[in-house]
Amino acid sequence: MKALAVHPGVRNSVHLADIAEPQLSSVPNGRGVLVQTLQVGLDATDAEINEALYGRAPEGDQHLVLGHEVFGKVLEVGPAVTHLKPGDYCTCTVRRPGPTLYDLIGRNDITSHETYYERGINLLHGYMTQRFVDDAEYMVKVPVGLKHLGVLSEPASVCAKAIEQAYLAQQRLQVWEPKLAFVMGAGQIGLLTTMMLRLKGIQVYTLARTPEPGLKEEILQGYGASYVSTKTTPIGDLVKQVGRPDLIIEATGSSHVAFSAMEHLNLNGALVWTSVTGGKKTLSDFPSDRVNLEWVLGNKLLLGSVNGNRHHFAQGLSDLALGEVMFPGVTSRILTTPIDGYDDPQGLMRELTENNDALKVFVNVSEG
Repeated sequence: MKALAVHPGVRNSVHLADIAEPQLSSVPNGRGVLVQTLQVGLDATDAEINEALYGRAPEGDQHLVLGHEVFGKVLEVGPAVTHLKPGDYCTCTVRRPGPTLYDLIGRNDITSHETYYERGINLLHGYMTQRFVDDAEYMVKVPVGLKHLGVLSEPASVCAKAIEQAYLAQQRLQVWEPKLAFVMGAGQIGLLTTMMLRLKGIQVYTLARTPEPGLKEEILQGYGASYVSTKTTPIGDLVKQVGRPDLIIEATGSSHVAFSAMEHLNLNGALVWTSVTGGKKTLSDFPSDRVNLEWVLGNKLLLGSVNGNRHHFAQGLSDLALGEVMFPGVTSRILTTPIDGYDDPQGLMRELTENNDALKVFVNVSEG
């Protein structure tokens, strides 16, 4: 069976690999689920793994199968599986348990172990294959009515978790009702986060560099949010116009933007970082003394949020469903760049890294 893979640590090594057919019996205790892969989303993580910025192959293998954003159809289930049946649509979580207490209680998304296991990213093969088997514990049913958005399940879970984590952490204040939010970045995570914040009735400004973003701005307007180009209106100027945000969610992939956002947060505010930056950039112009003073005196919060567990996937799907009701037809416009099959690995990566008009690149693996 063909799979899209890389040799971790080797730049631009994406290739087609031959792998064994998945076996339902490979998952113990009758909890296996055999899935036909329908679609797999690609994002900056896949591109950075192909650039050898991070990622490791499973023990004993020389290659890593890519693909962590999966949407599929159940073909067969083990005897202990109760929440899925053949014919159901499904998605899968990404991170798998390690040995810590958090992993043992089902919170492997916040493991405290330095070695982490993520399908298609680190030490576990991904989903860019025709079929795969996984444990039912890590699989979430996708409603038939959301089939057209199924490939957004994983990114939606990232957004849902980031927002949830901010609200949970802000319980420290006893009363926290954010009115104004900035979302840094207008890629898929930024757009979906904007949608979810608008569902909460928060005024949202979504910031990115492009002066005339076209489709991105249309989508944001469809959500009732505002697009701001930082090339024409720097974030400091925006703050002067609308005030300091109670919540900032950063999703740019730029560590410089992540740190710069710290300068503009409101008193008692929360800043959530979601970017994973695999480079070696450093900052020399960051006003650390002033930011340190303002953050301590202003009781401000910074937290990082990565991945999601089953709860976050379910919440993301719930928000996608409500978004379809509140903003009909808007979210599907994020799905700009379908690619039929993965027989051209280099062409696929070029589409992912060089197509500036692409909001969401995803592969149609099969029909179902």
